[in-house]
Amino acid sequence: MLARNRFLLLVVVGGAVLAIISLSLQFLNLMPTTPIVEERPFQAADGGAGVALGKSRKRVFPVPHTQEPNPISEAYGYCNIPNHTEQAWEGHSPADYKLLSVQVMIRHGDRYPLYSIPKTKRPAIDCTLSVNRIPSHPLLNSFIGHMGLGGRGHWETPLSSVPRLPNHSACEMGELTQTGVVQHLRNGQLLHQTYKRHNLIPSDWSPRQVWVETTGKSRTLQSGLAFLYGLLPDFDWTKLTVRHQWSTLFCGSACDCPARNRYLEEEQRRQYRLRVSDTELERTYADMARTLGLPTRQLRAANPIDSLLCHLCHGISFPCTTVGDSGTKGCLTMAQFAVIRRQQLDDEVERRRVGLYRKYAVLAMHPYLNRTATKMERVAKDNEAGRQPRAGGEEVFTLSSAHDVTMAPLLSALGLEEARFPRFAARVVFELWKSPPATQGQPKKKAGKGVKAKDGELFIRVLYNGNDVTFHTTFCRSHNLSASQPLCPLKNFLSFVRRDMFSVVNATSYQEACYRRPG
Repeated sequence: MLARNRFLLLVVVGGAVLAIISLSLQFLNLMPTTPIVEERPFQAADGGAGVALGKSRKRVFPVPHTQEPNPISEAYGYCNIPNHTEQAWEGHSPADYKLLSVQVMIRHGDRYPLYSIPKTKRPAIDCTLSVNRIPSHPLLNSFIGHMGLGGRGHWETPLSSVPRLPNHSACEMGELTQTGVVQHLRNGQLLHQTYKRHNLIPSDWSPRQVWVETTGKSRTLQSGLAFLYGLLPDFDWTKLTVRHQWSTLFCGSACDCPARNRYLEEEQRRQYRLRVSDTELERTYADMARTLGLPTRQLRAANPIDSLLCHLCHGISFPCTTVGDSGTKGCLTMAQFAVIRRQQLDDEVERRRVGLYRKYAVLAMHPYLNRTATKMERVAKDNEAGRQPRAGGEEVFTLSSAHDVTMAPLLSALGLEEARFPRFAARVVFELWKSPPATQGQPKKKAGKGVKAKDGELFIRVLYNGNDVTFHTTFCRSHNLSASQPLCPLKNFLSFVRRDMFSVVNATSYQEACYRRPG
């Protein structure tokens, strides 16, 4: 009896601990654990059961912090270690809605540091790929083999000279790790499972229907290929063209914007003022420099947080060094790391309050968002009732493999100011949907002879790391309060991109916002 009571006590306590941990992680992630509050069953495209959005259209979004986030727990979330099951809410819609296109921006996966801390050993990480090393993935071996056939693909200059796999036994600076590859194999496979029931990418897809673009860094190219392989295992290389984006802003031919550069310079000055006014941070840098026997200025210039994050994400002890003739050993500590991360979180709060970054972000990401809107319009036109589809189809899937300095301003430009800074292998997804010809909620009328049925309406969903954040974007917040339609009208997004987004800089167009003289 005593043993049985002890067992029951352990079950109760263990359950309570798990509940507390789960709740804490929900707050730390600042994203919903379920995108829908009210649910009703519907028939999915594959004939199975699904979930449609209820009339209330309520969305679960981050509850505002009542206490400061824990910098260490937040850092582990940033690592995005692929050791747990992830739920994705991409591909969910009311019954009978048709998914027309998907555009995805990803941040590259886990990488080796871009900086090294002077007088310390670099983290010992092997950047070759092996199915026998953790973390691994069921697709990893076939992915490695498939990348060997990449010469059959089409590559824009200079991508043909970039390695398709990480390949150094001692990682080079900024190189994608096996963890980063696995993160994106998982991402791609997750969306493969989500979208296959919608037949988004047909088995006989044409070269025009799949668009892949990346910056020239090996970590973005390799991340994009891993994602694509998870989405389309054993894809036909001969159909694929990998396009090069020379700017991390993916702004193409519309990159020139003097005002954007001014806002960025002002934002950088704000960051500097906040940083140097933080006495705890300055003391911490001085302590770290003293431990390593370095001038404080040299340590700060080495951006130690970048290397320390790599140690944390890979479970490697923080670096140590021997100082002076006495042979005294000094090590950097988790407490010092926490101070630097705390200051970065403080900076995010200050950045939102001041608003300079938002102005920069709107101008930085307009070209990308405008291109996203144009692609949606083309796909929608190709799917108009009674219209003959274009030969070869339109782009039904676009993948843009990018950086944190791409995704962070994208989130800000969309008005998702409360979203956490993009973790490794983060993703933003834009889905274009079309409703059935008959208005949902009204009885379908039989069309008389010679009467043309009204075409379906167009809607957009925006998701961040698998969570539906559409009704927290600037262009759909007010719609969430007034309409009974469970999705956001595409026209809201088009109006936002073409005009409304410039209101934050008191302008009505990209041209005016970029070139108007400050006064």
